[in-house]
Amino acid sequence: MPEPVIASVGASSLGRTDLPGRDLFSVALAEAFDGLPDPAELVEAMYVGNQSESYEHQIMYGTLLAEWAGLRHVPAERVEGCAAAGALALRHAVKDVRNGEHEAVLACGVEKMTSAGTSGATDALSAAFDRALEQRSGITAPSQYALLAKRYLHETDATERDLAEIAVKNHANAARNPRAQFPKEIDVATVLESAPIAPPLKLYDCAPVGDGAAVVLVTTAELAADLDCPQVRIAGTGASANNIAVAERDMTDIAGARIAAETAYEEAGIDAAAVDIAEVHDAFTVCEALLAEAAGFAPAGTGYQSYQAPAERADGWTDVQLSPSGGLKARGHPIGATGLLQALEAYEQLTGGAGDRAVEGAETALLLNEGGVADAVTVGHVLTTAEAP
Repeated sequence: MPEPVIASVGASSLGRTDLPGRDLFSVALAEAFDGLPDPAELVEAMYVGNQSESYEHQIMYGTLLAEWAGLRHVPAERVEGCAAAGALALRHAVKDVRNGEHEAVLACGVEKMTSAGTSGATDALSAAFDRALEQRSGITAPSQYALLAKRYLHETDATERDLAEIAVKNHANAARNPRAQFPKEIDVATVLESAPIAPPLKLYDCAPVGDGAAVVLVTTAELAADLDCPQVRIAGTGASANNIAVAERDMTDIAGARIAAETAYEEAGIDAAAVDIAEVHDAFTVCEALLAEAAGFAPAGTGYQSYQAPAERADGWTDVQLSPSGGLKARGHPIGATGLLQALEAYEQLTGGAGDRAVEGAETALLLNEGGVADAVTVGHVLTTAEAP
């Protein structure tokens, strides 16, 4: 069975831009194929993660971006799973290579969120909620996650200050990331004194709206070697869908994320303790705490300690470093591209391309990308430069 690897990555700038989605993709593609043969000479299939057609009134993103990449008559599909769309695109590419169907597949993600304004983005994101039970009540993404945050603060020793510290940590990481939408440090007071959005969540507890695109080239190990590319093994992948409505789920036990992570670990032949870095779906600060527990890094009720140095955390924590890119919170969250931006960060960390933000000695990464609220759908990937067990 062929072993899928990441051979190259690329991304556009993140944030507000005048570029349409297809041009954001072109920027990301140009970076990924710098020094490589033309995409038309390599790529045999393409998957595009895209959350909503409402931002640019555009469907058929698979066909559109294949055309923009100079590809003709290859399979090209749009993949949708709200904010998990990018990771789903990567998962499809991995399966194609692993099954021997293709030798080189592009996993892409793009979103042009700012074109719709705040109200348009709010409406597009709310389409991920149950229409009958949630959308008609007027509930929004921040208010949904505020329910999770209030419950988490009630059930654990975590405080609003702890959530603020997670934001501070991720902004500090983003300050060392030239790709970040908000490459600046902040302090706890800035978070705690920021405008309330949906209590207990404040402005600086929330990931921003933004535009962006990312590209990941998935190939066989042999082809990556022929191209003389640094390669990272995609050793495991997992996915899980939970109920769509929050009211039907345990708000502090993110079971779908746990299953996605455990499935990826099992495929990779590792456990949580082997993971050096993790890019998790911190759309809101409480998400990092919840996902640290779901991924097996932290005992129940202690995930909020993710901002602390490993030696300061509670017994039972692993030494993992979370969100070295700055996470969705500060690196940015252009919905369809987010899961692939996680893969890009892991690739750079594991191949010596992370610069000042590099986590020393990192060999293995976990990616957790969610769609809908919490674990409505979760996709996990284990990336590693370590030899197969």
